[in-house]
Amino acid sequence: MGAEQSTKPGAMTTQKKAVVLLSSGLDSATVLAMAGQRGYAPYALSFRYGQRHVHEVEAAGRLAAALGAVGHRVLDIDLRAFGGSALTADIAVPKGRDLTTEGGGEIPITYVPARNTIFLSFALAWAEVLGAADIFIGVNALDYSGYPDCRPAFIAAFENMAQLATRTGVSDEEAVRIHAPLIDMSKAEIIRTGLALGVDYGLTTSCYDPDPDGRACATCDSCQLRLQGFRQAGVADPVAYRPGS
Repeated sequence: MGAEQSTKPGAMTTQKKAVVLLSSGLDSATVLAMAGQRGYAPYALSFRYGQRHVHEVEAAGRLAAALGAVGHRVLDIDLRAFGGSALTADIAVPKGRDLTTEGGGEIPITYVPARNTIFLSFALAWAEVLGAADIFIGVNALDYSGYPDCRPAFIAAFENMAQLATRTGVSDEEAVRIHAPLIDMSKAEIIRTGLALGVDYGLTTSCYDPDPDGRACATCDSCQLRLQGFRQAGVADPVAYRPGS
């Protein structure tokens, strides 16, 4: 398993440390900014997990630097070994779906099996090593996704498990907290929050199926939700989309 870490030059802090899961999308970028605004020293954690493109990891590095992460680690795990998702297997990414009528409780093929459980487990391990009791994740339950690991019940269950499974949890040390500050926010509210915190959304990428130059498709579920959020927030999306999209 490969790993990379970049740290701000000379970074020393007495702030409380927090691990922040950072994908490269607008949700995780906003959460990273929120962790810093709340007074935490944020340590960003990203993954090469066999996703369809490298643009996500590259964008995460830019965001970690721009938003003041004290450290940024990128871990290599191969979820393509299991597949089961349009993001980790040779399965077409759905395009142009009507998200106002489709779904109906059905879990979309872009769901990566157990991804947030896996990511949070790695974050929990790093938090223990860092001496951090706080983990931030940018899951959101209001906007359509259909992903079971974006629900409040999942976050609460993982937090409870963390108390049972770690030295920190079973000792007299501070209890582990899983922060999901976006969980009840709309995409427009998330965007407005991030803009107020100085997030440059031009550094983010959300598309499930970008072209080789990293330009978004505008029609996958993630692009549709992103574009709708910017429209409702009354601001233009600064990322590049494919010509004609």
